[in-house]
Amino acid sequence: MALAGIVLPAGCSKKTPQARTVPVSVAQVVQETVPIELSSFGAVEANMSVTVKSQVAGVLTAVHFAEGQEVKKGDLLTSIDSRPFDAALKMAQGNLEKDEAQLKNAQKEASRQAELFKKGFTSQDEYDKSVTAADALKAMVDSDKAAVENAAIQVSYCSIRSPIDGVIGALSVNRGNLIKEKDVAIASINQISPIRINFTLPQQNLPLIRKYMAGNTLDVKVTIPGAEEQEPVRCSLLFIDNSVDASAGTIRLWGISKNEKRALWPGQFVNVVLVLAQEPNVPVVPSQAVQNGQQGQFVYIVKPDNTVEPRPVKVERTIDGHSVVRELGPGETVVTDGQSRLVPGAKIEIKTAIEAKP
Repeated sequence: MALAGIVLPAGCSKKTPQARTVPVSVAQVVQETVPIELSSFGAVEANMSVTVKSQVAGVLTAVHFAEGQEVKKGDLLTSIDSRPFDAALKMAQGNLEKDEAQLKNAQKEASRQAELFKKGFTSQDEYDKSVTAADALKAMVDSDKAAVENAAIQVSYCSIRSPIDGVIGALSVNRGNLIKEKDVAIASINQISPIRINFTLPQQNLPLIRKYMAGNTLDVKVTIPGAEEQEPVRCSLLFIDNSVDASAGTIRLWGISKNEKRALWPGQFVNVVLVLAQEPNVPVVPSQAVQNGQQGQFVYIVKPDNTVEPRPVKVERTIDGHSVVRELGPGETVVTDGQSRLVPGAKIEIKTAIEAKP
């Protein structure tokens, strides 16, 4: 039986299909110095807060500040009618002058009696009486001086001055009102430069914090929620509480900031990052290079022949959109965009390369 041959038309040949390349973006793994950080949230508090009250009773005659303005230590805030206290001071000064004059005469008489007693012209009893009278008047003069000092203090209390630098709040008593001694608060003053940031961290972080705090001043970065694009306010860790909050399992910490730009205000809630140290020569990649799979996290490594292979990784920490990945070495290239179209061994075409620096 004859076999029929298959004849191909001239010019035709069988072709092997070419593997399709996948366009991707890539980045190189680089070694950088990155911070070791702990994140939390906290609240801004006035470094010092003072409630202004009157120490004497009287009519509020003048207010020398505008609500919400910054005041300096010693600035005059309010005035209270001082006329009754001025009169009391003058009376005390008059009593002092009268008793000083009497003391002067009594001392002269005591000296005269002493001379007479030495010569035998007066008795011991007369001499003793003159000395006693002089001593009594001296004690009275000392009492008068104390009364004058106290009256002068009462007069000074009529001019209420700021005890600290800070921002004064709303006035709660208007001019013309009668103020009782230590009764109603006239206003409050909060010191905002420097200012304090109160925050907490889990108790298991305490040994790590104490380790890096030994002999060092730790930095604190503070941002306001919703304003993360702004430059963080830099602070210094000032205080670690002497006990753990057993109910919450946290330790309380304070940071202090000069707050020169007045970016922080008492009562604000803020995001807090405690910087423990700067770690050198750490491999970092853009965070978008890390993918999540059924077996965990992985990245696509670009091989010299422009094919890719997945490598399991574990992100140690993320800083400003970049991840610390110990399983990668400097100079290796990873895919940062286009991973959804990749499979192991896929051929790629590099469209863009981005920097991996944090």
